[in-house]
Amino acid sequence: MTCGNKNPKWGSSSSVVGMASLPQPKRLYQAWTGRNKFLCGGRLIFGPDVASLFLSTLLIGVPGFTFCIKMLVKIKSDDPHFKYPVLFTGLILTFLDLAFLYMTSGRDPGIVPRNTQPPESDDGLDGTSSLEWINDATPELKIPRTKDVLINGYIIKVKYCDTCMIYRPPRASHCSICNNCVQKFDHHCPWVGQCIALRNYRFFILFISLSTTLCIYVFVFSWINLIRQEGNLWRVMSYDIISVILIVYCFIAVWFVGGLTVFHFYLICTNQTTYENFRYRYDKNKNPYNKGILKNFIEFGFGKIPPSMFNFREWVVADDDIFMPSITRDFSGGTVSLQKSDVEVGSQFSKDGDVPVPHILKNLDYSGIGEDTQKKEGNGNNAFDDPFFFPDDSEVRYEEDSRFNQQPRYSHGISNA
Repeated sequence: MTCGNKNPKWGSSSSVVGMASLPQPKRLYQAWTGRNKFLCGGRLIFGPDVASLFLSTLLIGVPGFTFCIKMLVKIKSDDPHFKYPVLFTGLILTFLDLAFLYMTSGRDPGIVPRNTQPPESDDGLDGTSSLEWINDATPELKIPRTKDVLINGYIIKVKYCDTCMIYRPPRASHCSICNNCVQKFDHHCPWVGQCIALRNYRFFILFISLSTTLCIYVFVFSWINLIRQEGNLWRVMSYDIISVILIVYCFIAVWFVGGLTVFHFYLICTNQTTYENFRYRYDKNKNPYNKGILKNFIEFGFGKIPPSMFNFREWVVADDDIFMPSITRDFSGGTVSLQKSDVEVGSQFSKDGDVPVPHILKNLDYSGIGEDTQKKEGNGNNAFDDPFFFPDDSEVRYEEDSRFNQQPRYSHGISNA
């Protein structure tokens, strides 16, 4: 970039280099501290074992499309009024099954935001029974291991997560594979390559239900294809090897996906998760979340799926030695807001393992910043005239101004696309 400003105060290369040394903003998914993998610019989030998704696709797509191709080949030599409906139904089941597989795997399961520092000691002393945990960085700070929460008239203990430094919400758990606390955690599915939890559980049930239906469908109509052929059954089977392979494959697979589907329908009826069923055994104790079979099914089928607690494409400023507030936009109203530095939105740990939040930033008062910036925007002025906020495509524009001795004006553009 060239400019004709000769002012030594503003036009020197040293000032521009100093500004360029500031931490560059990143998208949140680029600075993510969990083990998740992202695609399409942060629009799709997967678990670290996303490679297993390709295996699951093959296990579903190969037998499904093989059955459909076989039906298509035999349409001319057999009754088309029988083959066409069977063919199209098989295609629809296969495509829907794969679609729900990807919808389960590629969305935020309900990750809970983590903190960059533990909560205040006074915040955790009410209604707790233990003071087990001590922060290594601040030995004088004692954090209760559990807190009591009242749910539907029952006292539920919520645990403190050492990794995320938060008290987990009720029914949440920390996934050791993804390294995130997840709302209403059910389990981490290796076949899907994602946690199964609050925001994708419904799609997971549709996926395994359609997998069971597809297995039964291919199994039944492969037998019908054999029976409809003339001659001895064993001789027909020796010629139609593909149908025999599909029958054996679907017979084995249906015991796995079918058993899994039946088990999860039992969990839906009792309003449990897989984690709760194996960990707490509500059969012995009263389940505080059970509302009856009908209400449990209504909650599962018609309950609103909450929005994600993250915008993985928002801008954050992260560095090895400092974590600055990020510049984001409120999509509903278009206003600019600042996020406080004590909530994790993509910070990184320093080389010593300490949280990279400078002491001076911890004591800053951010309460009036958002209002001031909005007032400036309303008056037509640039809301961010301070080089401390350094967006992605910032550039220095020099305009002649005799009154201000040709001082530069900083223009900032934030893209949330």
